Amino acid sequence: MTRTFEELVTEAEAVSVAGWDFSWLDGRATEQRPSWGYQRQIGERLARVESALDIQTGGGEVLAGVPVLPPLTVATESWPPNLAKAAALLEPRGGVVVADTDEPPLPFRAGAFELVVSRHPVTVWWDEIARVLRPGGTYLSQQVGPASVFELVEYFLGPQPPEVRRGRHPEDARAAAERAGLEVVDLRFERLRTEFFDIGAVIYFLRKVIWMVPGFTVEAYRPRLRELHERLREGPFTATTTRFLIEARKRT
Repeated sequence: MTRTFEELVTEAEAVSVAGWDFSWLDGRATEQRPSWGYQRQIGERLARVESALDIQTGGGEVLAGVPVLPPLTVATESWPPNLAKAAALLEPRGGVVVADTDEPPLPFRAGAFELVVSRHPVTVWWDEIARVLRPGGTYLSQQVGPASVFELVEYFLGPQPPEVRRGRHPEDARAAAERAGLEVVDLRFERLRTEFFDIGAVIYFLRKVIWMVPGFTVEAYRPRLRELHERLREGPFTATTTRFLIEARKRT
């Protein structure tokens, strides 16, 4: 039996959005993954270093999923519910989770880490990354690219100006890294397919990824949500996700 709009809304509003685990969307939405395999890549590198920092770790799920952590493994996070989840996952493996405001400076001494990683950081403070890296150290990050899932964003907010659509461009990241004194040794970009199959999945996604539609609430967007619910009866809502991988090295 097809579930009603109100049933789907009630369910999606009630579920917790703490952490960075999207498994609640299994069967309700799909997102194509980048070809480079970010978790595998950081896993290989973490196994070869003695010290590493994961910035904006979320609930620690990605870092906790690698086989080997370095003797000194530190993760930062700003949101209290995520801090608790990250600590529960990482501290039993010897990791240290540090509360941080996501504003400079990072609470670490200069040259403290051989490797700095970050998956989907909201903001990247390149000068701070360069400061806490050891000479010869590496920053490896998978980031959200320009106009990612903007089919959904613009469904709710309307057409966005060119400067907004261009935000988070990989070439801007390259330029910022180089201004901080880092050498960009790898930069890859991919466009990927995302599908939402029911309105509950859309609501959950927008509650969790709060910067997509700032100030999103069901009540504020109920008419548009209802229209989208009816549209979803005919098939999935398809959007384009953009991702880029950037690797930058601190010169010796």
